[in-house]
Amino acid sequence: MADLSAFPVTQRWPAAHPDRLQLYSLNTPNGVKVSIMLEEIGLPYEAHFIDIGQNETWTPEYLSLNPNGKIPAIIDPDGPGGQPLALFESGAILVYLAEKTGRLLSADPATRYQTLQWVMFQMAAIGPMFGQVGFFHKFAGRAYEDKRPRDRYVAETKRLLGVLETRLEGRDWLMDEYSIADVATLGWVRNLIGFYEARELVAFDSLTHVPAWLERGLARPAVQRGLEIPTRP
Repeated sequence: MADLSAFPVTQRWPAAHPDRLQLYSLNTPNGVKVSIMLEEIGLPYEAHFIDIGQNETWTPEYLSLNPNGKIPAIIDPDGPGGQPLALFESGAILVYLAEKTGRLLSADPATRYQTLQWVMFQMAAIGPMFGQVGFFHKFAGRAYEDKRPRDRYVAETKRLLGVLETRLEGRDWLMDEYSIADVATLGWVRNLIGFYEARELVAFDSLTHVPAWLERGLARPAVQRGLEIPTRP
């Protein structure tokens, strides 16, 4: 049985199955990237609910795992060389899991790097910009009388959706096959038009290929399961 006692996070969130990969997360757009990936690849894991509403990511135990205080993060008891490995940042975790299992990331060098560029596109552009739309449209920022910040992020979000629309013309997925690029992006587009209630604001229904891609992705059983993990207590 794996010994995870060296990781303080396991004191607050004990591992019932220490031989399995440990996921510390919440089903936000960033969190579901990893739960969807784990469901897609079928790697045994144990999910721990991290309540960001109660600032649990700022506890000493969680900060020992991710000093940036964000979800998701993992501990793999069977990391490189058979030694436990802790990782944070959802994009890094996706790449690690893909390479560990040989799934959802092509071994062909050119295709691999092209896939990674779309993962980075999500990390650097879609996530931050869509998140700002959520802040200014649904959350505290909606009270600001000056709508220029909201409109700036709405315009950029529309542009980014246009990039996806062009990329998806004539293809089912961001690459020729379903990959970690889709896993990284699906939750954010779903969140934009769902939880953020920005469907009309960003003119989502004026698009053709992005809605069809989203529907295909959300129809995948592993995606449906991953969107609900970890379950709330």
